[in-house]
Amino acid sequence: MRMVILGGTGLVGSHLKPFLEQQGHEVKAFGQSAFEPEFDLAAELNGLDVLIQLSGTNIGQRWTQTHQQRIWDSRVDLNQRLATLLASLPEPPKRVIAASAIGFYPESDCEHPLDESHSKAGENTFGDLVQAWEKALASLAPPERLLTFRFGVVLASNGGALGKMLPAFKLGLGGPIAGGHQCFSWVHIDDLLHAFSWALQHPERHGTFNLTAPQPVSQAEFGRQLAHQLHRPFWLPVFRWQLTLLLGDGAQVLTVSQAVIPTKLTEAGFRFQYPTLKAALAHLFP
Repeated sequence: MRMVILGGTGLVGSHLKPFLEQQGHEVKAFGQSAFEPEFDLAAELNGLDVLIQLSGTNIGQRWTQTHQQRIWDSRVDLNQRLATLLASLPEPPKRVIAASAIGFYPESDCEHPLDESHSKAGENTFGDLVQAWEKALASLAPPERLLTFRFGVVLASNGGALGKMLPAFKLGLGGPIAGGHQCFSWVHIDDLLHAFSWALQHPERHGTFNLTAPQPVSQAEFGRQLAHQLHRPFWLPVFRWQLTLLLGDGAQVLTVSQAVIPTKLTEAGFRFQYPTLKAALAHLFP
């Protein structure tokens, strides 16, 4: 199939493009420059088999007022503009697969995980953002041609959230964050890639799917297992006030507890290669 990945220069896109090309697809990946006025995005999208929309500014840094606006614009306003463009095409993409986030859900603990049957967004910054984000995504294609993946924290050895944690852990400075009781829903990058492949093989599937491993863990348990895999101690706590000083409102990324499971994916027959954190970390750091 002929496809384009928007937001294709980030962590997921940089893995997804070669993965799909190895399966024989013709794939182009574009970053933020695709939305510049001088770029002929319409020509790239017209007649596509599949558009994969991953665009979104990185949330893992200090949330100044300017950066919060950038986060909103790159997920809500940008998709509204994209929807207008797609509606103007003579041959819009036959299918759209889009990324969203489990930030949609209200807080929950690991003993009481939420799945796609929970339709009420969390009453917090993330809930408001993802609700508006998915409303904009819904305008990209008719419902029967749109599949949205809500990502958990993507684990890859070369970047993303794990990449930012590794330097401290490798120095033996890992420890519980804000008490460590908050639930941590994650997915191995390889399972994420295979979920996209599964979606391409099942064009009859549409709607919203959680893309998280079936076994969320507490943040403290995640840190303990990571430290163990790296043969390092796990002892130095990071307090909530320290995160707030460092990240502002963005500290919520690490302090909000979200237990999310992929019920729709597993019931549809998708099988995770790395359903447990132990298996995932052993593969990433052999």
